[in-house]
Amino acid sequence: HEKIKLTGNPVRKALLDMRTNRNEAIKAMGLDDEKKCVLIVGGSLGARSINEGIIANIELIRANKDIQFIWQTGKLYFDEMKERADKAGKPENLMITDFVSDMANALSAANVVVSRAGAGSISEFALLGKAVILVPSPNVSEDHQTKNAMALVDKNAAIYVADANVKEELVTKAIETARDADSIAKLEENIIKFGKPNAADEIADAVLMLADAYIEKQTRREKENLR
Repeated sequence: HEKIKLTGNPVRKALLDMRTNRNEAIKAMGLDDEKKCVLIVGGSLGARSINEGIIANIELIRANKDIQFIWQTGKLYFDEMKERADKAGKPENLMITDFVSDMANALSAANVVVSRAGAGSISEFALLGKAVILVPSPNVSEDHQTKNAMALVDKNAAIYVADANVKEELVTKAIETARDADSIAKLEENIIKFGKPNAADEIADAVLMLADAYIEKQTRREKENLR
């Protein structure tokens, strides 16, 4: 235990450098600044269960016109999901895209983010102080995404929805959270405590320190052998 150093995960520097205030981000994304915004991402390839949960709740999204949704389906599912949403009569407050290229503005615009619980994603949300609903993937080794999520949930720094319960719970919880300013503020306040902005530097410093220690040890051995 005493040999373990907690550094956090390095994140894209551009994500922090490109942050804008919410009004600028809303304008850049073509959104309505008078409405709350929920950003739904399942990774670049997409997440089948999350996508099915959105399709199953199209009418609920339509009924809550005061909230706008950005839905990243992922490239694998985009054509199918867009066709199914169009057939169901896609709500005006639902923006569908295969991939969010301007993630900095999308995150700045969002009041609530729905995401898988990979370590990289969580590291970014923590640095940005975003209110998140985490849906851990069940298809990962040792169920590590659930462990990632619960580390935050136990500190009231994120909301958890099990993958198996997405259709019944996810959209409802996203809407409830988006409307609850106090809950959003508390989630933001708590998750930012997990942020490790200097992770890359700390990892590099640790590697150099270990290298120096190794070289010093080898040099000492060589001197002893010469004797």
